[in-house]
Amino acid sequence: MRRISTTTVVEQVTEEIRRSILAGVLSPNQELSLRELADRLGVSTIPVREALRRLEGQGLLVTTPGRSSRVAPLDSADLRGIYRLRLMLEPEIASRSCLLLPDIELERLGDVVESFGVPGRRIDDLYDMHNEFHLRLLAPATTEWDIRTLRGLWHAAERYLRLAFGALEDHAGEHPRREFAHTELLDGFRARDPALVESLVRQHLSDNEAIAQQAIAPMD
Repeated sequence: MRRISTTTVVEQVTEEIRRSILAGVLSPNQELSLRELADRLGVSTIPVREALRRLEGQGLLVTTPGRSSRVAPLDSADLRGIYRLRLMLEPEIASRSCLLLPDIELERLGDVVESFGVPGRRIDDLYDMHNEFHLRLLAPATTEWDIRTLRGLWHAAERYLRLAFGALEDHAGEHPRREFAHTELLDGFRARDPALVESLVRQHLSDNEAIAQQAIAPMD
């Protein structure tokens, strides 16, 4: 883990521990010592304690009363629950948003889709771009509460998706597949067809869940 300077705030400590969990530096079910984390990061225990509380709220940690925190396990039932909620929200929001997105924004999103097919991109960059792409697709039909809820679900799904798609990075067909999947989705928005968009988003989410479930099957 990278050390944090003594002048950093709780958000930076939270992000560094979160990065370590997502990268697998802190493994599923690993118990975390408040003092050890503070020493490794070069900070006091106060921001670490708050960071652990926030990460528990994101579903990345589990805390048992009277015991230390541990990294949340990767669990197929948990993954199903995340996608059950996503499938309830995202297709419906998308079906309304496709009638509201300006043509110029659809053109810009087309440029983003093309970049998904470029080999050699780091998984961190790809994941951030992917989240931004989907947020921009849904944004015209969302409320602030929609965005908060979606971000929470995307955070919860992130470990699973990074593991799943990180394992596919060296597959020759993965980048073209990723570009095609998002091109198909964007074409539905361009058609301004709510029923088609709802179906495409539902299929997109189901496909991603299936890939993630396959990736964690040996660990479950």
